Amino acid sequence: MALSFPSDFLWGVATAGHQNEGDNVTSDTWFLENVTPTVFQARSGKATNGWELWESDLDLVAGMGLNAYRFSVEWARIEPVEGEFADAALDHYEAVVDGCIARGLAPIVTFNHFTSPHWFAKRGAWLDESAPELFARFCGVVLDRFGDRIRLAVTFNEPDLPEMLTWAGLPDFIADLERQTLEAAARDAGVEKYRAGNVMLREDFAGMRAGMTAAHLAAKKAIKARCPGLPVGLSLAMCDDVAAPGGEEIRDRKRAEVYDYWLRLAAGDDFVGVQNYERLHYGPEGLLPPAPDAVVNGMGTAVDPASLRGAVEYAHQVSGVPVLVSEHGVSTPDDEIRAGFIEPSLEGLSAAIAAGVPVLGYCHWTLMDNFEWIFGFGPQLGLHSVDPETFARTAKPSAGVYAELVRGIRSATA
Repeated sequence: MALSFPSDFLWGVATAGHQNEGDNVTSDTWFLENVTPTVFQARSGKATNGWELWESDLDLVAGMGLNAYRFSVEWARIEPVEGEFADAALDHYEAVVDGCIARGLAPIVTFNHFTSPHWFAKRGAWLDESAPELFARFCGVVLDRFGDRIRLAVTFNEPDLPEMLTWAGLPDFIADLERQTLEAAARDAGVEKYRAGNVMLREDFAGMRAGMTAAHLAAKKAIKARCPGLPVGLSLAMCDDVAAPGGEEIRDRKRAEVYDYWLRLAAGDDFVGVQNYERLHYGPEGLLPPAPDAVVNGMGTAVDPASLRGAVEYAHQVSGVPVLVSEHGVSTPDDEIRAGFIEPSLEGLSAAIAAGVPVLGYCHWTLMDNFEWIFGFGPQLGLHSVDPETFARTAKPSAGVYAELVRGIRSATA
């Protein structure tokens, strides 16, 4: 099947500050990694040392023939103390933006990729009534510095993830350990309630959702006030949920509980980000196991390239706005699976576009193996491997496959 994409399509890779930069010491996640007990299986430490190696990392992206790079600006670095903004951090991120442009890469900037400042978590994070105003102020400071050079602005990364994880069948001890982690953090920080975006208690879901909703709207207003033409959206974690005969009610209930609220909110935005990793089949009794001969990913579900098209089409169906594939990939140590997964996934995306879904771009997750939150450095989703001692990046075969596909597509539409 020939792959057909618009000539202005954004081809990129996605990364995240805390997962790559290292030494994000004034963040809530760093604090949670270092309390006892903690749900984090490892500490991020230097991560992939991306704070120092950002220029050569951009060279990797450009060297693959891509034209976009999604990354996050770390609020904890820019505002390490409430009300005090660090020029050095702003200088750094401005240099990254300018480095993207110098290499022909459109900067796609995420303003909250799960992590926030330690001081913000001490206030209760998104449960705090001042959270929307504080987040909007931070976004405004960033926009004042280099907003004129950003291509797309993503306010939040996967604000629907807590609800999605309630459908993931995680063992009870994980929720118990998350609670113990937050209790230890509150104790060590000397506050009644320490809250964070990537370790969340079920009883806080409604309040956190309300806070993030208000913060998204306030941030969008602040961004548009400074750069009216800059497209703004948020990115959602989205499985492709499929109903086997009799499974329609369960599939639809999951969609309603996890995605639909945010997709309806995105209807007022310029685009919605879709972050897709799996297709799940539901029968009348619930989630169906993968076929006995299925190739499975690190989550134990079947690797199915058709999942991307399904997730993108559903996101557009409900939101009515253009879609950015802000993340897509597969967790596996077997790079042959990853390398073989990319082209059929893009075939499905091309078919969705041909069917009328407006898609702005595709960002593969991720440029390199990195710190995968509570799972530490175990999961492998990168197009490059990273030496844990020297931080040397080594391209996997999948990086070459992706690069070759993109070069072919871009040359055909040039």
